[in-house]
Amino acid sequence: MRHPIQPLAKDDQGVLRFKKNAIVEFLLDNGGFDMNAIAVRNFSNEDREQFAQLIGYSLGGFSELSYVSDETYEAAQVMSEGELEQEARIKTLTETLRTLREGLREPVAKLFGIHPDDLKGE
Repeated sequence: MRHPIQPLAKDDQGVLRFKKNAIVEFLLDNGGFDMNAIAVRNFSNEDREQFAQLIGYSLGGFSELSYVSDETYEAAQVMSEGELEQEARIKTLTETLRTLREGLREPVAKLFGIHPDDLKGE
């Protein structure tokens, strides 16, 4: 099971950000750990992704973090357009599958000695 993706909203300056979690923000500001201390710890990329969301990272900045998966970013991007998380994840994975199928059409046709148009598509 994956962590949920935080809702997105524009801040006072019009920047699209993940909804902060006040408790996580308080702990970061008052708990004796800063971002550098957290960065050197052995946390999973998925936990790091969620943490960035919980502290209110901007969607644009989120896309540039090395530990953020394309799948999570793309689903969040779709969510920013009004989709619910489940639909956004489905849409993202469906598009990934479509891209993979299209990219494999020529090599598979060549491998089996058939014309690419003879391969059944969606």
